[in-house]
Amino acid sequence: MTDGFEVPGATATGLLPAVVARVAQLADRLGAPHSEFFDADRLSAASGVPEAVVRSLLNGRPSGEPDLQARFLQRLGLLRRTRLKPGGRRYTQQEIADGAGMSRQQAGALINGDRRPTMEHCDAIQRFFRVHAGFLTAEDPEALAGALQRTEQDLLQRLADRERQADPATADDPLERLLQDHGVRGIAWRAAQLPTDQHRDKVAEWLDMLLESVKRPES
Repeated sequence: MTDGFEVPGATATGLLPAVVARVAQLADRLGAPHSEFFDADRLSAASGVPEAVVRSLLNGRPSGEPDLQARFLQRLGLLRRTRLKPGGRRYTQQEIADGAGMSRQQAGALINGDRRPTMEHCDAIQRFFRVHAGFLTAEDPEALAGALQRTEQDLLQRLADRERQADPATADDPLERLLQDHGVRGIAWRAAQLPTDQHRDKVAEWLDMLLESVKRPES
């Protein structure tokens, strides 16, 4: 349980169950409440997935999947509601068109659902709203997993910062700096979730090469 959310089971798609479990474990290690990281409203804004669907997926329940155009319209609508101009007002169709490098007619047709988006349209609009690639197109479980993976990285950094404060001597350790600078701790954490030894061996080979590039200072 994650304070009201069950870790998804086999019915959830892709990496989502493993990511949820890792975030929950990291929260436990930090002594932080799960509700801080599994807030459906925050995750909806971060992923583009409707809040009700976020809740279903976090509880391991399938929620149906809209087609590409419906997903695009749903998430574009969320972007227009939540990514506002500095004054707090929505971007107009003309401003979106100008920022995405398309005509106002093109932008209007996309926003109103009169034209199916291409990947080029999606990429341009994502850049305009400064959201990650795939925000407008990723399937709901994948989009939610991506949002939680970003939360996972933040938690890993918080955990590393806490450990470094507990042992200041590690601040001058080049190996410790490597672990921090390259996110090696996060990579190792995720590698443990890979499905086969072959996958894990490839990650281990890369880490071995990276770790060989630095040496600890002589005692």
